[in-house]
Amino acid sequence: MPDLCLYFEAHQPNRLKPYSFFDIGNNPFYEDDALNREVVEKVSEKCYLPANAMFRELAAEHGGRFKMALSLSGVLIEQLEHHRPDVLASFVELHDTGCVELLCETYYHSLCFRASGAEFRRQVELQRAKIREVFGAEPKVFRHTELVYFNELAAFVEGLGFEGMLAEGVDRILGGRSPNHLYRSPNVGALKTLTRNCRLSDDLAFRFADSGWSEHPLTPEKFAGWCAGEEGQVVNLFMDYETIGEHQWRDSGIFEFWRGFPAAALASGCRFVTPSEAVAGHDAAGEYDCHEITTWADASKDLSPWKANPMQFEAKKKILSLEKAVLAQGDPELLHQWSKMQTSDHFYYMSTKGGDDGAVHEYFRPYPSAYDAYLYFMNSLSDLQVRLRRLDGGRGAAARPAGVDALNYRPARRD
Repeated sequence: MPDLCLYFEAHQPNRLKPYSFFDIGNNPFYEDDALNREVVEKVSEKCYLPANAMFRELAAEHGGRFKMALSLSGVLIEQLEHHRPDVLASFVELHDTGCVELLCETYYHSLCFRASGAEFRRQVELQRAKIREVFGAEPKVFRHTELVYFNELAAFVEGLGFEGMLAEGVDRILGGRSPNHLYRSPNVGALKTLTRNCRLSDDLAFRFADSGWSEHPLTPEKFAGWCAGEEGQVVNLFMDYETIGEHQWRDSGIFEFWRGFPAAALASGCRFVTPSEAVAGHDAAGEYDCHEITTWADASKDLSPWKANPMQFEAKKKILSLEKAVLAQGDPELLHQWSKMQTSDHFYYMSTKGGDDGAVHEYFRPYPSAYDAYLYFMNSLSDLQVRLRRLDGGRGAAARPAGVDALNYRPARRD
């Protein structure tokens, strides 16, 4: 009978406001604070508060036999501190049940590792410090933004002192093996990898409310039976926390499902474990040799949601190229603003994919189009460069603004 490892990611980006070419040099405030507050308020009422209360009750009801893991991005924690401290307090109360493990990630929910290991390390250490400050916890397991995983990253993460890391269970990497085992990258010493069971996780994250799905309606007992029938060491169910109440609305029955699932799973003979308990309790069953970068997003399970068109390439390249210039100024506010502009959502909103993947991108994008997302980002970035130029006395790369005039825009070619 496999163990069950349940993990949720909670994250909200700082969305940009419609920042025009003519704002450059005149307006150092890039974020749509009203929209960010509106979204946080909505998600808090629909998901965070009721889900936190429900899981606190389940932890008490099952006397420690129900366990789960959470990670909250640093930028979400900041927004909750600013807009909804009561909601952040409810996350602390949930953690204090002793049934919730907190994982670590990059503070800014970024994708900077390939560009700068130093910047990646800085953001991980910021997140560690924030979790200590808010929750009094020390994470042992790491999950990268969007479940990004590859061999080189696994080795780096082990060097930061983590014992385990989450990854998508990608069929082309598993090569016919089950995701329900712990694995190990070939270039690490002891770090173990927990691979997401995509099929079962997506049954809850995407298919649950689909009345056309052959398994609809999905009951706790039916799903618990599926989990109990899986072979392997541990079934890893990883998804966004916002799945509960926001992506899957209350009237879909999602809260009733989660209220009933722990009892159904325990009755079927399954045992809930946290990621660190899975790492400590199971040996690696083999190598997960992942030379390519994989993620949990879209059908391709790669970086294409964030890095597939000229707009995305140009925006990501230019924001990351400013690292040295920003750090040289020693200005905490400027560093924080530059770091928030690395958040992966900014590049996700620029995606021009079609089909089912494109429909998901459209759902999350807060702007009229991918082009608007690019326009607002590049103009905000250009103002940041102007500020750097002024601080630097007009010298260096920061003197070349990246702004976009909507009337004369032509996308750059991919490098």
